[in-house]
Amino acid sequence: MGAARALRAVVWGLLLPLMSAREGILHVFKNDDPQLTKQYCIYYNSDWTSLPDTLDNIAYLKLEFLTPKLLCSQADVPHADVIKDKAIVVMRGNCTFIEKAEIAQQLGAKMLLIASDTAIHEPHGNKTQSLTIPIALVRNYDIIDLKQTLGKDVNVTLYSPPVPNFDYSMVIIFLIAVVCVILGGYWSGMSELEKLKSVSSSGSSSTLSDIEHVTLTPLTAVLFVCVSCIMLVLMYYFYQWLVYVVISIFCVGSAMSLFSCLSALVSKIPYGRCRFPCWNQCIEVRLFFLALCCVATSVVWGVFRNEDRWAWILQDILGISFCVNLIQTLKLPNFKSCVILLGLLLVYDVFFVFITPFITKSGQSIMVEVATGPSEDSEKNDGNLVEASAERSAPHEKLPVVMKVPRLMFSAVMLCRMPFSMLGYGDIVLPGLLVAYCHRFDVQTSSSRVYFISSAIAYAVGMLVTFLGLSLMKMAQPALLYLVPCTLISCTLVALYRKEMKKFWNGNNYQVMDPMDFPANEENAARANEQHEGQ
Repeated sequence: MGAARALRAVVWGLLLPLMSAREGILHVFKNDDPQLTKQYCIYYNSDWTSLPDTLDNIAYLKLEFLTPKLLCSQADVPHADVIKDKAIVVMRGNCTFIEKAEIAQQLGAKMLLIASDTAIHEPHGNKTQSLTIPIALVRNYDIIDLKQTLGKDVNVTLYSPPVPNFDYSMVIIFLIAVVCVILGGYWSGMSELEKLKSVSSSGSSSTLSDIEHVTLTPLTAVLFVCVSCIMLVLMYYFYQWLVYVVISIFCVGSAMSLFSCLSALVSKIPYGRCRFPCWNQCIEVRLFFLALCCVATSVVWGVFRNEDRWAWILQDILGISFCVNLIQTLKLPNFKSCVILLGLLLVYDVFFVFITPFITKSGQSIMVEVATGPSEDSEKNDGNLVEASAERSAPHEKLPVVMKVPRLMFSAVMLCRMPFSMLGYGDIVLPGLLVAYCHRFDVQTSSSRVYFISSAIAYAVGMLVTFLGLSLMKMAQPALLYLVPCTLISCTLVALYRKEMKKFWNGNNYQVMDPMDFPANEENAARANEQHEGQ
């Protein structure tokens, strides 16, 4: 249940981080060597400043370094001629961005760069119409790097290249999601087939308990959604503490899931089968080393989880195993349970994404707030960001419940942060439970996997529709809004066409059948009787 709670702590629909017009590029070149250029990240307010898309036919300004001055009064500039018709850079703090910009414009500056030692974000404030110069926030260590690499005799300009609507990382996310659903559903069906064979050959239902499963009945499905709602609200209000609980649960659950997935493959290797005693049990050498590797993978991710450049690879490996194992472990006994669970979670997603912005003070949805984590906000003074600390803020913790793939494009956002395309585990596991049920039903009824194949195709179509909705609406979309109708309608149509709707709705619960009801057991019993009569 801990892994399930972690799963639904947030269902981050398919949220591709779309860049707004608040991230741009500071382009710099050295006066005596125009070929020597560098680019740095800047943040700006699109309501204050309009930046060009490219460097074509763009004007450059000589940069004047006024740091460490704050420019909160004209006394910080001894002579107005020093900054006239130039771009200037000053330190952040003591007064608002608007006050700094008004002083700079009065003294004749044509561009204002504000260097910050804290996290940089889009500037806010009530800008007057008379204020016309561009205003941008830049990291102070970028300014230091600029002076060290290019010197102080440089020209600068600002621009903001557009972000393409389509990125190839979306293809990778699509493949990860579809492969997870297919593998989990296939594994669940194969486990069902093995159990049926065991019952048929042994004549006893005791072997059914050999493999642990968690069955979600209609009642437990309703309770599951209620717990998810409570957990999401608690995460919203107590994120700074509960995020570490979720990270801990993910580390343990993903390590166990990775071991469960890989042990099924390692068992096929004909080496390392020797055993050694441990805690009154005998453990195979190969499984022991596999367990160490799985734990090590989880621990390494836990320690370096904020290293965006490569930690996402480990998170995706652990996430794939987590999703596949959960799809195989959680069982929906019938289509009725599937409809109840997915229907309620669809309402849950829509409510927390689209309705809660009208309730929260920030105007942001609870789902988005929890999924992205608290913003690295600095102090605010009358709507204008001012310096809160001289130290750089540490990266805030994120919930490890999403598949992450770096976006494969160039734009200002690449300089400012590592942008990711993301898909929540819930958007993989929850429809995957329906696909797994379809495969088990195929196995139980010998349906030649028609339900499994059709539901897997429906899931892929639902993902494509989600991409389309995201591209058209340019905003976060709850993926279940598209995945649930696609998968449920597809399964319903197949069941109606095959005239198996009643059986599909109620499930083919072989667990309640007497083992002697199976044909193989009846044949074995008949043979035993013949042998007994012959004797």
